[in-house]
Amino acid sequence: MKKLSKLLAVGLAGCMMASVFAGCGGNNSTAGGDSNTPEASGKVYYLQFKPEQDQQWQDLAKAYTDETGVEVTVVTAAENTYEQTLTSEMDKTDAPTLFQVNGPVGLANWKDYCYDLSNSDIVGQVTNDEFLLKEDNAVYGVAYVVETYGIIYNKTLLDKYFGSDFATVKSVDEIKSFDALKTVAEEIQANKEALGVDGAFTSAGMDGSSDWRFKTHLANMPIYYEYKDKGISSTDAIEGKYLDNYKQIWDLYINNATCDKTALASKTGTDAETEFKTGKAVFFQNGTWEYGGTAYDEEKGEGLKDEEYGMLPIYIGADGEEKQGLCTGSENYWCVNKNASENDIKATLDFINWCVTSDKGTTALAEDMGFVIPFKNAKEASNPLVAIADADVEAGNTPVSWNFSSIPSEKWKDGVGAALTQYAAGTGSWDDVKTAFVEGWKTEYAAANK
Repeated sequence: MKKLSKLLAVGLAGCMMASVFAGCGGNNSTAGGDSNTPEASGKVYYLQFKPEQDQQWQDLAKAYTDETGVEVTVVTAAENTYEQTLTSEMDKTDAPTLFQVNGPVGLANWKDYCYDLSNSDIVGQVTNDEFLLKEDNAVYGVAYVVETYGIIYNKTLLDKYFGSDFATVKSVDEIKSFDALKTVAEEIQANKEALGVDGAFTSAGMDGSSDWRFKTHLANMPIYYEYKDKGISSTDAIEGKYLDNYKQIWDLYINNATCDKTALASKTGTDAETEFKTGKAVFFQNGTWEYGGTAYDEEKGEGLKDEEYGMLPIYIGADGEEKQGLCTGSENYWCVNKNASENDIKATLDFINWCVTSDKGTTALAEDMGFVIPFKNAKEASNPLVAIADADVEAGNTPVSWNFSSIPSEKWKDGVGAALTQYAAGTGSWDDVKTAFVEGWKTEYAAANK
């Protein structure tokens, strides 16, 4: 956990330095501070954007209310609607007192609503200042979770492939490049009946509950390598140097999956999750947050046992990728609404500080939600995917930073997603994806930085 936090801090340093926007300096009042003795006069309204963690947040909010008497309401936005929901809720009289932004680009839209956290207790709990979202002399956000994603795999199924007569690759240790991954995936697909699966990969659904895995998380790969080559952390014009690599990993996913590629527009995140936890697919591009949705359920008799989880880096055929690690970062920054009442601001500051310092809070974050949190009192997450991510760092692999926080807009993502869907369906070409990626970036960057 601490290894990932330290490495993320290094990656965030460049991003934060490159994210200075002009604007007002925020609110420097302390609203009475956020002492360790909460007062019931204020209330908390947290608008959070992780549907998969809704119940855990509801339970934690109740535990806090039971302990302190402070009312905490948690509302979870539907998948892929957070920005829209936040915009709507902020216009209401009882607006969220606690909300999230995904980094510098998200902060640009909401900075005028953000309370300056510089003097708050939670800032003093952060293990590294690079987990703070700063501009000018103010702290507008605090990263509250560090996450990792890659290609999750079912060890039992993959071992079955390794032990077969048709396997060219005989060990997961041999999968250190795109070419090796391609060989494995195509041999699994060609022999799926013998292995008892429907495909090498889960469906690459492009419905709103799933498309973020490809128009954002997978798109991070060509962005990462281009930024790495140039030594930058943002740009007004992406060149698309690694879009051919993007194409070959996307082709691998859609040509070796549980469904025909023409059906991807209607496939959902739940479809992919179900395919993986019922043993219908060997590989599933997703992250540490997906453990709760795929872990073994005794009542249903489905899901993966902890020892069955594995995770590979997303190889795209770039030079030096044999030392590439998993994708580690954060796009989850807590922000406090400066327009809330003084009592509500104080109640909100008390609540988030309790979440990362108290035994109940840190236990819930680590065990119930499986989070790695960048705070001094953090507990080791019980999530086996987190342990795999730590082992990847220990092995000396270089984590891939989350550069999608520099993507200029949601409209850009939607354009890339639509082009990927049409390409898979055969109604569009890869040139359309390139246009959406490169020209769309220029257009959206210019619109966002008039």
